[in-house]
Amino acid sequence: MFVTQLWQSLLSILKILLQSKWCIKHVKPGNEKLSRGIVVLGNGPSLNDTVARSADFLAGHDLLAVNFAACTPLFKQLRPCYYLLADAHFFKATDQPNVAKLWDNIANIDWDMTLFVPFRAKLPHLTENKHLTIARYNTTPIEGFRAVENLFFGMGLGMPRPRNVLIPSIMMAIDMGYKQIYIAGADHSWTRTLSVDDDNNVVSIQPHFYKEDDREVQRINTEYMHYPLHTIMYSFYVAFKSYFTIARYARHRHTEVINITPGSFIDAFPRMKL
Repeated sequence: MFVTQLWQSLLSILKILLQSKWCIKHVKPGNEKLSRGIVVLGNGPSLNDTVARSADFLAGHDLLAVNFAACTPLFKQLRPCYYLLADAHFFKATDQPNVAKLWDNIANIDWDMTLFVPFRAKLPHLTENKHLTIARYNTTPIEGFRAVENLFFGMGLGMPRPRNVLIPSIMMAIDMGYKQIYIAGADHSWTRTLSVDDDNNVVSIQPHFYKEDDREVQRINTEYMHYPLHTIMYSFYVAFKSYFTIARYARHRHTEVINITPGSFIDAFPRMKL
C-alpha cells in the first residue's frame, strides 16, 4: 500500500509539472452567495422531475449546469450562476450544429454567469458579453498519499480522475468555498442500459433530461463501438471511485456534498429527499 501510494504521489507530481498550469485564478464568490449553497445540475433524466417538484429549493440556491444544458429551455428558465464544460468535443467540434448552438446560447446570456473550462481548451470566438466570465481549471488526475491529494487539490493543480463532467463540477464548487453542495440529475444508471450486440459492438444508451439529437446519438454510439466492454466498465469504476475521493476531500474541507438525485447509483455521498 505504501509503495503504491508513493509511486502514485510521485507520478502525480510529474503530471502536475508537465500538464498543470500553476497560475490558476480561483473563483471566490462573496459570503452572501456562499451562504446560499449550490446545486450541481447533472444531465440525467431525473432532473426534469426535480425541477418540476422542487422549484423553490432550486431557486434558493446557486446553480451550476453542464454539457448540453444550454441547448434546452431549462437553461434560460433556471439561469445558472455557473456552467462547466470538460469534454474535448465541445472545443473541437464547434462546427457541429449542437455544439454551435451551445456556444451561441452561452455567448448571448443576459444574466451573470461564470463558465469553467479546462485551461488547455481552445475557446471559439465569443461575442463580447459583460455577463460572461471565463474561468480555467486543471484536469490533471492526482492520486497518492492523502496529504499530497489534499495539497494539490487545494491549490487547484488537479483533481480526482475526471472521468465525467460531474467530477470537476463538484471540485469547482468545493474550490469556490461552498459548504453545502447538492447534486441533482446524477442518475449514473448506465449499467441498466449497457449491452453488447451480435456483432460484439458495445451499445450504451445514456438518457438525459432532454431529448438527444439524432446526430449526437449516432456520435455517441459510434464512439462506444470502438471500445471493448471491459474498457467501458473500467471507466465506470474510475468515475465511482473518484466520487469516494471527492467525499473524503470534502470532509477535509468541512464541506457537505449531498446527493438529491432519486434512484442515483452514486454511493459515495449521503442522500436527501426533497
